[in-house]
Amino acid sequence: MKKLVVYSGADRLPSGRAAGGITEGCMVLEGGAFRGVYTSGVLDALMEAGINLQCTIGVSAGAMNGINYATGQIGRSARINLRYRRDPRYVGLHAYRGNRGIIGFDFLFGEYDKQDPLSWGALERNGRRFVAVAANCCTGKTEYFERNNCTDLRKAIQASASMPYVSRPVLVDGVPCLDGGCTDKIPFGWALRNGYQKVVVVRTRPDDYRKTVRERSARWAQRVYREYPAFAKALGECDRNYNRQCDTLERLKQQGRVFVISPSEPVTISRLEKDMEKLGRLYHLGYEDARRRLDALRAYLA
Repeated sequence: MKKLVVYSGADRLPSGRAAGGITEGCMVLEGGAFRGVYTSGVLDALMEAGINLQCTIGVSAGAMNGINYATGQIGRSARINLRYRRDPRYVGLHAYRGNRGIIGFDFLFGEYDKQDPLSWGALERNGRRFVAVAANCCTGKTEYFERNNCTDLRKAIQASASMPYVSRPVLVDGVPCLDGGCTDKIPFGWALRNGYQKVVVVRTRPDDYRKTVRERSARWAQRVYREYPAFAKALGECDRNYNRQCDTLERLKQQGRVFVISPSEPVTISRLEKDMEKLGRLYHLGYEDARRRLDALRAYLA
């Protein structure tokens, strides 16, 4: 294999285990494919500062970031994306042949995990709650997978991060599922419904971002997913629902009910960005945005 293009600062990424104890509250992580590198930076800064919330719920890239936060592994998410984004075993046609999806989960949970293991035991020991959000293709509803309702969290994470149109549904305990962002892009509602008084939301878009709603998206979803009509309907409505979520989240933030960390600059990278230096800058934007908000976040959590 030819030498991989990696982020020039990859050797200087933080590492180690999260400091401090466990804090009551729920961490809510938006998806966004490789925009999730921003989230990696935010979570690394929080772990270094000893801010480790008892529950983490993530969608798509948020689930992939979130499991590393829940296990307290600083830098692990960043090492994956800032070293291996250009590796065809992780992203691309080679990954697609083995996974029927654009992301190589066989590499992520196999070969990569052998050299930089995910500490599932830490999740068991510290008693933290981790939830991966996926969309049920049969019902068009959202599934919230965690240890008490799922036999294989790896499959749940894979389903959560399997983008529609470019991935086949992933079977989670026999249920075909896809990207949780198709039905619940920012799952702060789950955190509120489950009684969490302190809810921290990490966005991958600036607060004022809203999606352009295109009617042809609904028609395309119905054509591609005619086998799953309920899912097709939900997928066709997801952008409109996302905009409503953003409006609600903004009101909750203004009321002090939730604490939001979002990019302080426009995010210009694509969902499958290949420019490693741009990805590296996005990681550091997340890291610095989080560090600047530490005092305000501690006051909110207190």
